[in-house]
Amino acid sequence: MNFPTELKYTKDHEWIRVEGDCAYVGITDYAQKELGEIVYVDIPTEGEHVAQEEAFGSIEAVKTVSDLLMPVCGEVLEVNPELEDKPELINEDPYGKGWIVKIKPDDVSKADALLSAADYRNLIG
Repeated sequence: MNFPTELKYTKDHEWIRVEGDCAYVGITDYAQKELGEIVYVDIPTEGEHVAQEEAFGSIEAVKTVSDLLMPVCGEVLEVNPELEDKPELINEDPYGKGWIVKIKPDDVSKADALLSAADYRNLIG
């Protein structure tokens, strides 16, 4: 499994990539493999402020539906438009084209407190 070192991770299997004063959020390679074939992504929070660890949407796979939890407090600026027609991008490229939302964190430095790639790898065993 792939865990890019430039990302930060949550115990709930989301990742965050900070770019300036914005950040991209998605689910990890481990999470997408555990979910299986992803068929739908529901993000009703575009334009809303979401607290850390609060659900900002859900992801539906063939066998289950799982909440998506915000890694840091912030406003949901954009939902990946490609996921509407191709939710399987999350399975194919979870750290690239399969990003889920772009956010404006309240404090980008809060991402530093999340798990490193090595810490996340240890968490999942």
